[in-house]
Amino acid sequence: MCIKQPINLDLTKFHFPPMALVSICHRIAGFILFLCMPLMFYLLHRSTLSETSFWNLQQLLIHNHWLKIAVWIMVSVTLFHLFAGIRHLIMDLGVWESLREGRITAYMVFVISFIVIILAGVWIWW
Repeated sequence: MCIKQPINLDLTKFHFPPMALVSICHRIAGFILFLCMPLMFYLLHRSTLSETSFWNLQQLLIHNHWLKIAVWIMVSVTLFHLFAGIRHLIMDLGVWESLREGRITAYMVFVISFIVIILAGVWIWW
C-alpha cells in the first residue's frame, strides 16, 4: 500500500523560530571558521615571524581591502559563534530553557552580535 503524500522541500516556505535560526547559524559559523583556519594560521604565522614581518602584514592590511573584508568576515563569524556558543553552554547548565527565555536569548544573540560586528568593522576600517 503506497500512499503518496505531498512533499514540499522549499525551505523558504518554512517559518523557523529564532531559537532554530540561532542554532543553524551557529553550525554554519562553525563550518565557516573551519574553512577560514588556514588563512587565520597563515596570518598568525606571518605576524609572529619578526617585527618586520608584523609591520609588512600590518601595511598589507591597511592597503588591501580584500584582506580587510576577509579579516572582517573571520572576526564576524568568530564573534557570532562565540555569543551563540555561550548561549548554548548556559542552556546546557539548565538556565534559560523555557520557550520564552529561549526566544529572548536568541534575539539577544542576534542583536548583540550585530552591534559587535558593526563595531568590529569600524575598528578594522578605522
